[in-house]
Amino acid sequence: MSLLSKHSGALERLAERGRTRSLLKAQACDFSSNDYLALSTAPELRLAAEQALARGVGLGAGGSRLLRGNDPEHEALEHEAAQLFGTEKALFFGGGYNANMALFSTLPQQGDLVVYDRLIHASAHDGMKLGSAETVGFMHNSVEDAETQIKAWRGQGGTGRVWLACESLYSMDGNQAPLAELVELADRHEAFLLVDEAHATGVLGEGGKGLAAAFEGRENVISLHTCGKALGASGALVCASAVLIDYLINRARGFIYATAPSPLVASIVRASLMLVQKQPERRGRLAELVAFANAEMVQVCGQQGSGTHILPFLIGDDKRTMRVAGVIQERGFDVRGIRPPTVPRGTSRLRIALTLHASQQDVSALFEVLAEEMVLDCV
Repeated sequence: MSLLSKHSGALERLAERGRTRSLLKAQACDFSSNDYLALSTAPELRLAAEQALARGVGLGAGGSRLLRGNDPEHEALEHEAAQLFGTEKALFFGGGYNANMALFSTLPQQGDLVVYDRLIHASAHDGMKLGSAETVGFMHNSVEDAETQIKAWRGQGGTGRVWLACESLYSMDGNQAPLAELVELADRHEAFLLVDEAHATGVLGEGGKGLAAAFEGRENVISLHTCGKALGASGALVCASAVLIDYLINRARGFIYATAPSPLVASIVRASLMLVQKQPERRGRLAELVAFANAEMVQVCGQQGSGTHILPFLIGDDKRTMRVAGVIQERGFDVRGIRPPTVPRGTSRLRIALTLHASQQDVSALFEVLAEEMVLDCV
């Protein structure tokens, strides 16, 4: 028996269910990236990178932040981010996945309970697995069920701290969390609320500060703002009280033992945060595209839109989803199929992401092709 038989067999079983993955090049019209404001190619950020290099900002940090990798660009970014988002401190990580891993594995303690929305990102799940707190999921966006889980845990003798966890805008469904109600729930139970703003930062909320902007700065609210989506760069910023940020610096293994993010990237993120504030017209143009696309999706395809820049087009069957996605890509639209375990079984879908790389004409053409293909695929 080959040493690789176990792994090749697993791949064969995935193929039978239509769930194999492969790396595809970016192609045709962008309806799949998270570059919502088209900042990744913005000339202003290219100029910021050139200027940073000219003043001697390094490409790499050369070590962890606690050794020699702490750069003035990191500190400047964190200071500016804390001021922008209205928190005592911010901490820069290499990416949102690493930041979530650090948050969930470090802050909740043994004897605590993490109550998480069942559709929360995989990185939060992986962080919880590394942590020592108990965990329980609640029905998507159900504050009532979240409170039921807390009360049940208390009734069984749980005495630790409760940590509520959600995304502000869900990456596969495009719907928003009931943040005001979750904050009230956290207050009632003296709990913390961890909010992943990955797909809202730069796009939604006052000044693009995210959907949790009104609650930032509260002692019991921790937010995560990723920099590789609407901000057009990479990395992630955790914003919270000074005590919690200092605790992460001292105890989060994903921060302590990781090489620090590129100082050059930190300088680009600084420029991006400023650009989002100075160019609100980008958010305005995206909002117009979102309204147009949601209306077109109903009119042309007969499916209700999410109301946001993330539009799931539900198909259900894994193989059919990937078949339709392949045809749509061949017709010139870069739309990707999403299957379990990323989404629940039976809910495979096309994830249509709206960005400023596409026009209203592109949107109309996409939905016309999609409607045509859905009819042909049924024949």
